Amino acid sequence: MKLYILMLCITCPIVATADITVAENLAGVASVTDGDTLEVHGTRIRLHGIDAPESSQRCRRENGDEWRCGQTAANLLAEMIGRRSVSCESSETDRYGRAIAVCFAGGANVNEAMVAKGYAVAYRRYSTDYVHAEDEAKREKLGIWSGAFVMPWDYRRGIRLDSSSSEMSMPGECVIKGNIGKSGNFTYHIPGDQYYEATRIDTSKGERWFCSVSDAKAAGWHRAPR
Repeated sequence: MKLYILMLCITCPIVATADITVAENLAGVASVTDGDTLEVHGTRIRLHGIDAPESSQRCRRENGDEWRCGQTAANLLAEMIGRRSVSCESSETDRYGRAIAVCFAGGANVNEAMVAKGYAVAYRRYSTDYVHAEDEAKREKLGIWSGAFVMPWDYRRGIRLDSSSSEMSMPGECVIKGNIGKSGNFTYHIPGDQYYEATRIDTSKGERWFCSVSDAKAAGWHRAPR
């Protein structure tokens, strides 16, 4: 009996301090905040694995006309959901306290649909679940892929479209060029590299600027040959 009590005392603290992640199911009529954020019963939900243009963000069509792609993305998400109940599966929260979830409406994966329709991109930094859907939308030139745009995460850093071309303008500190080669390889060039000056950034191809090497690596890009 004494041995049993001793073993119980040793194991109890381990159980009490274990870090257990419990999946949470959220369901109900949703309101749309923007192209990748919902609210259900007072809980804010960030759609897992995707990033949509910010509400104030503008994109450019091939003819040079600008359009409110951020607002359009939010409207599309609201239209897809309608007044139907959504079902969301969440297992984590982000630093803002939002549940990170995959949501379904009418049996369709809302996260995937937003990327497949070209109104959100695969958030590769956190997930590769929707890379195939993005590749398809890019190939068909759907939504934001129909012209030039700034990746949402770059837009939040202050990067904007250049006023005269599809090349992005950049904040002074964001000088690392993220280039996509003909073979589909993602490489970054820093000032002083052999091909830095010759490299042009075209947002219609998904190319981008980085503010640091760590950002480039975190996004899955590799240093170009020097």
